[in-house]
Amino acid sequence: MTQTVAEILKKVQRIQIVANRSVNDLLAGQYRSVFRGRGMEFDEVREYQPGDDIRTIDWNVTARAGVPFIKRFSEERELTVLFLVDVSASGSFGSGSQSKLEVMIEMTALLMFSALKNNDKVGLLLFANNVEAYYPPRKGKGNVLRLIREMLAAEPVRDETDLEAALQYLNKVYKRRAVVFLISDFQNEASRKALAISNGRHDLVAITVSDPREEQLPQVGFITLQDAESGEMVDVDTRHPKVRELFASQAADRREALTTGLRRAGVDQLQVSTTEPYATSLRRFFESRERRLR
Repeated sequence: MTQTVAEILKKVQRIQIVANRSVNDLLAGQYRSVFRGRGMEFDEVREYQPGDDIRTIDWNVTARAGVPFIKRFSEERELTVLFLVDVSASGSFGSGSQSKLEVMIEMTALLMFSALKNNDKVGLLLFANNVEAYYPPRKGKGNVLRLIREMLAAEPVRDETDLEAALQYLNKVYKRRAVVFLISDFQNEASRKALAISNGRHDLVAITVSDPREEQLPQVGFITLQDAESGEMVDVDTRHPKVRELFASQAADRREALTTGLRRAGVDQLQVSTTEPYATSLRRFFESRERRLR
């Protein structure tokens, strides 16, 4: 159902309030410490002192001054952060107060405001079976608010998700290294090769969003399940323990296969549920990554 402009702006305002509070309360300093800049940037020249690395001598300045000077560098903190957000119809599902897509959008907004606080460039790619829209990285609060509006206005696409196409498009349109968040319910997996290639070019993080009802069937008798992307429907009798066990077993196998595939591709994974506070999940992920980088 298409939202009005007023409805979208109201949601943007609410998300902005929630995201800013989470950035200040939970993520202060963590975002900055776990994502590194593109490398080193020139800081200053100073006179050589005993013990300095002679490879850092600036020979042009040394020749002019008559005494040796060295170049000093500092870590480049400015980042480019790109968000690849899955807007396929399966994201519309949610058994609690929020759908998977709503959680994806709010998490993306939270990370965008974290990037904004660090003065980073922020870009967005919306995808389903194809790339729906691409917004190149830019700085500023106005850019972040616009990207949130675009996410909220996106109509869910009833078709199978093509994660690989989104990653390939990203690698074509953005050549420089960036921090890339791939945010999806991963109903269709990307090939390990596509993930590994993108992770080699960028710092790729997969945020996998799920709902408990996708992993456990309630005992409620006959129900009709429909695949939101393919439209396929199937009748299931949830009274039988074997049916519920098979459903749970298959869901666990898919989850394990996804985690294994991401790990083998070298991609960090952040698992999020629609029924748990996503800001807390982000904080745990940042803490874990920070410990690993030490």
